[in-house]
Amino acid sequence: MTTSVRQTRPPQPTLEMVAEVAGVSRATVSRVVNGSTRVGPEIVAAVTTAVEELNYVPNRAARSLASRQTQALALVVPEDMTRFFGDPYFAAVVQGITRRLDQSDFTLNLLVASSDPQHKTLRYLRSGNVDGALIISHHTGDDFVAELETTMPVVFGGRPANADNLEAYFVDVDNAAGADLGTQRLVDLGRRRIGTVTGSADMPAGIDRLTGFLRALERAGIPTDAVEHGDFTVQGGAAATRRLLERCPDIDGLFVASDLMGTGALDVLREHGRSVPGDVAVVGFDDSPAATRGSVPLTTVSQPSEEMGFAMADVLLRRLADDDDDDDDDDESVPHRTIMPTRLVLRESA
Repeated sequence: MTTSVRQTRPPQPTLEMVAEVAGVSRATVSRVVNGSTRVGPEIVAAVTTAVEELNYVPNRAARSLASRQTQALALVVPEDMTRFFGDPYFAAVVQGITRRLDQSDFTLNLLVASSDPQHKTLRYLRSGNVDGALIISHHTGDDFVAELETTMPVVFGGRPANADNLEAYFVDVDNAAGADLGTQRLVDLGRRRIGTVTGSADMPAGIDRLTGFLRALERAGIPTDAVEHGDFTVQGGAAATRRLLERCPDIDGLFVASDLMGTGALDVLREHGRSVPGDVAVVGFDDSPAATRGSVPLTTVSQPSEEMGFAMADVLLRRLADDDDDDDDDDESVPHRTIMPTRLVLRESA
C-alpha cells in the first residue's frame, strides 16, 4: 500500500508582505512597482530589495481586478493615417510616451481617427478598455474630446482646443513665445517684409504661433499683412507659400509654423528663383528631422517633443495613481499645466 504525500506550496508573496519587509505602506510599494517617479531613491531601493528577497511577481490580473484597472492607456490622434505616419513630430511624442510607460506595467493602445461618424472611438474608450487617454493634435471640431473627459482621466498634448476647459491637464510649450523668438530672428537679420505660413487655424498651436509672429512684427513696427494659412503638412506649406509669393512678392523673411511645412516652402522658393537665405531668410518650428531634409537646413524653434510625450504619460500615470491611492499622507498634487521650454536652433536658412 502506497501513501501519497501532498506537496504544500509556500504562499505567494503579496504586496502587503513586500510593504512589511520594506517598512513602507502598500500604496508606496504599488507606486514603486508601477514605475512612479514620485518616490525617493532610498524608498525605491528598500522596496526593490524586498521584492527580490521575497521573489515577488506582480499579478497583473489580480491587481487589475482589485483596482478595477485595465493597465492600458489610449493614445488618441484625431488625424488621418497619412499625416500621423508622415510627421516626425508624432514619432517623437510616441517615443517619449512609450519610454515612460516602459517604467510601468501599462500598455498603450493607438487610436488614429480623423473621421469617425459612427463614434466607434468614443464607444471603445467608454466601454472600459482603457484607464485613461492621451490626446494629441486635436482640433476645435473634435467634440468627442469633451465627452471623453467626463468618462476617464485625460491628458492633452498641447493646450486644449476648448478654451473654457480650465481644469484640463495638458503638456505644451509656449507656442506664442516660441513663434515670437523665431520671428525676432528674422527682424534681427534686418528683414523688413516678413511673412508667415501658419498652422491649422482650428488648432491651438496654429493660433498661438500666429499670435507670436504678429506680436514680434508689431513690436518692430513691421506690416503684419503677409499671412497665409497652412495645415502642418508639406503640401499645405508649399501651397500657402505660393499664395504668399503671388500676393506679397517682395517678402524677404518667412516664418513657417512647422518644419514639415518649411520643407514645402523651401521647394517653392527655389522654384521661384529665390535664394535662401540671400533673398528670403526662413525660420521653421519644431526642430524635427524635417528641418535638415530640405534643400537648405532650417533655422528653427526647437520644442522637446519626446520629453513632452514622456511628461504627458507621467502626468496621466500620476493621476491614475492618485485615484487609486487611499493614503492620507500623500498630498502631492498633479499639475494641470506643464509648460516646457523652446529655444532657437541656428542653421543655414536664417
